[in-house]
This record gives sequence, structure tokens and C-alpha cells, in this order.
Amino acid sequence: MLPYKTLINIDREARQPVYQQIANRFASLIREGILKPGSLLPGSRVLALQLGLHRKTVVAAYDELVSQDWAISIPRKGMMVATNLPDIKPRSFQAPVSPYGYGPTFSFNSIPFVVTARHDLAPAGHLIINDGFADMREAPLEAWMKESRALIRRPRYHQRLTYGSAMGSQHLRLQLARYLTHTRGLTLSTSNLMTTRGAQMAIYLTAAMVLKKGDYVIVGSPNYFYADLCFEQLGARLLRVPVDADGIDVEAVGQLCRTHKVKMLYVIPHHHHPTTVTLSAERRMRLLDIIRTHRLAVLEDDYDYDYHYSSAPILPLAAGDHGGNVIYIGSFTKLLGLSIRSGFLVAPAPFLDEMARLRKLMDLQGDNLAEETLAALLGDGTIDRHLKKSNKLYHERRDHLSQLLQSRLGDKVQFTEPAGGMATWLTFHKRYPLAQVAAKAASMGLSMSNGEQYGYGTKPVNAIRFGFASLNNRELTKAVGILEKILKRE
Repeated sequence: MLPYKTLINIDREARQPVYQQIANRFASLIREGILKPGSLLPGSRVLALQLGLHRKTVVAAYDELVSQDWAISIPRKGMMVATNLPDIKPRSFQAPVSPYGYGPTFSFNSIPFVVTARHDLAPAGHLIINDGFADMREAPLEAWMKESRALIRRPRYHQRLTYGSAMGSQHLRLQLARYLTHTRGLTLSTSNLMTTRGAQMAIYLTAAMVLKKGDYVIVGSPNYFYADLCFEQLGARLLRVPVDADGIDVEAVGQLCRTHKVKMLYVIPHHHHPTTVTLSAERRMRLLDIIRTHRLAVLEDDYDYDYHYSSAPILPLAAGDHGGNVIYIGSFTKLLGLSIRSGFLVAPAPFLDEMARLRKLMDLQGDNLAEETLAALLGDGTIDRHLKKSNKLYHERRDHLSQLLQSRLGDKVQFTEPAGGMATWLTFHKRYPLAQVAAKAASMGLSMSNGEQYGYGTKPVNAIRFGFASLNNRELTKAVGILEKILKRE
């Protein structure tokens, strides 16, 4: 309800009756567009109480509005602004101009961005080749909702709905410590853990803690473009190092550390984004030597470590002897659904204590209900069971896609079957420009990236991440069939 007590000023010394002043003011509010045609006016008792008047005075004001055709009485609903305003005033009525329709007149920062595929805008019924996300049809959402309801119904849960630690739920951090020790070989306690709203938040917080304007950061080429954008926004200078079949070129990293004052290395050892390659065991050991020698801050992004198919995963850098210099981040977001932002960050306790202060400047704390729910699902084995099931399913889909690409697209594309993750790095022959392929695919019911974002900061790539996990075998066959038709026409 509008604040009528401040909108309607009554002059009790005026010669004009009070009811007439009220009616005239309502007419002005309608002319100004503050009260829209068809909107309900407050009940006579409510308005009388707000204005400190007798109800009969308000009733008389409303009767005056009705007599002038500014309002109509609706049975069982009350008084409503007329949809057809008085003929004698129509030209004076104008919809209000929003103050946000122009401006601002102050200066503000320009944020770097990369144009990415908006799959949420895809027409209904379109197949979607995404960046590599889990199949949300398989996500344990029933278990999630059941646990959330159980938490809310607990008699003392309301006591947790207050401000808590910026480090995150103690219960979740305890479960995460156990989970990461069991699955990744990390040695840590809850003081080494902070929960975040997804891995992207962890990237930004770490970069903001470590980097200053002008600092050098080593990144892969190509690299996860949102990380590059984050570092550049903070004023860092990027030193790009090639990524090949064995991961990032570690010797090139060492050379840059000898010739530049490098502040941080950003590395994705498992299922590198975008190329999906995994850092070899030999390079991993050499990189640990470089980290210790140069006391190099390392941001290790392990966004989908849990998905492995062909062999046992290599332990993260964070599990090795790095002298406390590796900040390790991961996420459950792809497992649970992209709208459930649930990430984590592992680092030495003094670093996280300071980071908690920074986090409070942008996000006082995490989502208590979501964090407690995830803690329960980790504790009762739901997450483990779901991962075993989805690993088997996505393994089958990876194999099915590989067979389709080999048999139906042949020499038109190049790919290496990924050892894990949820996407295949698919390079198209240069005679098939991806911008044209993506446009034609959209006209045939298939939404996909044109690959532009993967070449950010480096040379353009005629390649995409073909996310296979979110498509069943029938959908994968249909998607590859559409691409086959397009490439054959070309």
C-alpha cells in the first residue's frame, strides 16, 4: 500500500471541505500516474485510520471521486480507479516516466565480458549442447527437498536463521573435511575450509586476496575465460602458457617464474577447461617443485574432480607437498543443479581468516538451509551413491558420443576421448566455421555455442565443449545427426 499519510496533506484551516481535499488529491495522484487505472484504493476504514479522520469523511471523498468518474465501486472488493478516466481529463493523463529510464549521470566502471551462449533463451523443444553440465533429470533433488523439509521442521531450526560465520556452516565444513580426505587425500581440518556460493565466487575471493593491480598471473592458453576476466578486472597482467595433451606446460611456467615476478598461477589439473585434458603425473611433480622453489601462490580449480571414467584420478596438487601455497577450490553445483550454488575453498587458516573479512563485504554468510542440507546428504551417503550412479551413466554417454563422432562426423572433426568430466573438446575442420554451423543448427532445433568464448585472450578456436552428460543416448544421436546434416551440406 502507498504511504497515503504522506501523500495526502490536509489543511484543516482551508475553506475547502476536508472530503473535497482528499478527493482532489486522489485525482491528482491518478493524473500523475502514481495511481494506475484499475488499481484498488484503500478501504475507507484503513484510510481513515491512516489520516486520523472519521470514516464518513473518507466515504464522502470516495463518493466525490465516483461522481467525477475517477473511481468506481466494485462489490465485495471496494473502490477502484476507473479504467476509463473522465473525458474532460484524458489528454492530461500520462503514464509516469521512470527515473531509471535514463542516466545515470555519474561515471561507473566498465566490466569486461565475453559473449556466451544463452541456452535459457533457446526455444522450447530445442536440444542443447551445453558447456558440460550434469543431467538435472538425474540430480538427487527428491532427497534434497526431503532433507530440507526435515531441517525446517526441527523445533529449534529457527535459531539458526540468524547471522553466522562467514566461513560457512560448521556442520558442512566438518563433512567436507571428511569427504575431501577420503576422495582427494587432503589432510585438513574445518579451519582450512570455507564454503562459497559456487566455484566462481571462490576464484574471485582468492584473486582479490592475492592480487594487486599490475601483478602477473600465469594462466593456460586457452583458459577458463571467466577466471581470465576476473583477474583482469582486478588489474592483473596475464602471462599465457600453452596447454597440450599433458596439461599446462610446466617448464614454461618455471621459465616465467625466473624471468617475471609472478604473483599467482591459475591451473586446472583435472579436465582442463576448455580442452578437458588432465595434467600428467610427471608434470604434477615438477610443478610442485616450482611452487616450493618460487613460493608461488597457486589457485587450483578442481571443478569436476568427482567424474572419472578411464582410470583412477591423479591426486590434486593440494594433496602434495606445496608448503601451504595451493588454494584448492571445488564445487557441488554441477552435481546438484546450477541454481544450487555450493562451492568450497581450502587454504591455510590465517589466509581464510582474512578472506572471511573480505567475504563479509560482499556476502555476510552462506545459505544456511542449503549448507545444512548438503552436509546431511554428504553424511548419510546420498552424495556418494549419486556419484557412483552418475559416473556409470556419464561413462556410457561419453562412449556413445565418441562412437557417434567417429562414425558419423569422421574427418570433419577432431577430438580426444576425455578421461573424465562431462564434456568433449570438439574441434571442427576449418572449412566449417562454427559461427555458421551454430546458426544453422539453431534453425534445425539444436542450440550450441559458436566457440567464440573459448578463444578469449588467445587466437580464435574453431572448437566447442560438447557437453555429453546432460543428454541421453537418444538425444546425443539426434544432436550428432543434425551436425552431420549441416557438415555434409557444407
